[in-house]
Amino acid sequence: MNINESSLPQNLLCFSHLRWNFVFQRPQHLMSLFARELNVYILEEPIFDTFETPYLTHERQHDNLYVLTPHLSNGITAGEAQVEMRDLLDQFLGRVNLSDWVFWYYTPMALRFSDHFSAALTVFDCMDELSAFDFAPAELVNLEKSLLKKADIVFTGGYSLHEAKKNQHENIHVFPSSIDKAHFHLARNAKSEPVDQAAIKGVKLGFIGVIDERFDASLIHELAQKRPDWQIVLLGPIVKISPESLPKGDNLHYLGQKSYSVLPNYLSGWDVAMIPFAINNSTKFISPTKTPEYLAAGVRVVSTPICDVIRPYGMDGLVSIASDAEGFITAIELYLKDEERESWQEKSDKFLEDKSWKDTFEKMKEKMVQTKFEIEKRLAS
Repeated sequence: MNINESSLPQNLLCFSHLRWNFVFQRPQHLMSLFARELNVYILEEPIFDTFETPYLTHERQHDNLYVLTPHLSNGITAGEAQVEMRDLLDQFLGRVNLSDWVFWYYTPMALRFSDHFSAALTVFDCMDELSAFDFAPAELVNLEKSLLKKADIVFTGGYSLHEAKKNQHENIHVFPSSIDKAHFHLARNAKSEPVDQAAIKGVKLGFIGVIDERFDASLIHELAQKRPDWQIVLLGPIVKISPESLPKGDNLHYLGQKSYSVLPNYLSGWDVAMIPFAINNSTKFISPTKTPEYLAAGVRVVSTPICDVIRPYGMDGLVSIASDAEGFITAIELYLKDEERESWQEKSDKFLEDKSWKDTFEKMKEKMVQTKFEIEKRLAS
């Protein structure tokens, strides 16, 4: 047997903690690419909305990609939900041959109802340190330890996360956030801004992302107060925090969540993009996808000192790093003069040359095939 004779199974079941139609990010990019070659099933977290028999809906997103949404009994306990999820998964997999399946985990919590199955290849794509997020379940840490034992291969979503996990698995590889360059390049030649943003006049500073416990509201408040002539545009859903807790002002514009397809049009109207994350446990290991997306759009970026933004973007001079409002103001004022824009753009484009979700997908697939080959060789010996 040689590695050229090994290939991936034809079915992939992804256990996701994020809904498919939420913010379009790492899981959506990667699973869409896998669906070009495999049958991909995204198992979302449950909705507790039925007063009858629990059931699983199947929604076809596009060729070979299906979203499975469990509908569980309303008002049940966590233990009862685990039993219902296990039953639904048993029904879904039925009598399939698991030698033709990949199990891909984004959340260790899914082990509670899937640990009795063993697929041909088990992948843990550790995109975030979920245990550090607000309202994380208490058992998450122990379930992650179990998943690290069960997984055949582990991917991490950034360098700092890889440093924290690298000694916990013998087959672990770092794959930082990537980009759909062609999509975000559209921002450079967009003819007009969306109506809700076009109505905002003046210097525009923007942010795209989930507004939650990672968002530094006090930084944004101070920035808006000190530069009332700068317009701050915030795109994204507000999650796990009260909208009332966010700063308000004439130059603060919460435009809500936007579809992935129109993001370049919004970016086209920005003078500077921001990554205003608080420095706390929930941001210690994050690798923001928006960093390379902003660069691909041709927009200058100022970020708080997030480890995976400092390295490599800050160290390479592609992004300015600032710890407070005064630092943001200094960096933004420099960018508004834009005296070095041409050389920055060339350097930025060169850095992004070999970075795309397709590149990431191909390299991940290569690691997976190698791992499956090693498993087959071991079983054959």
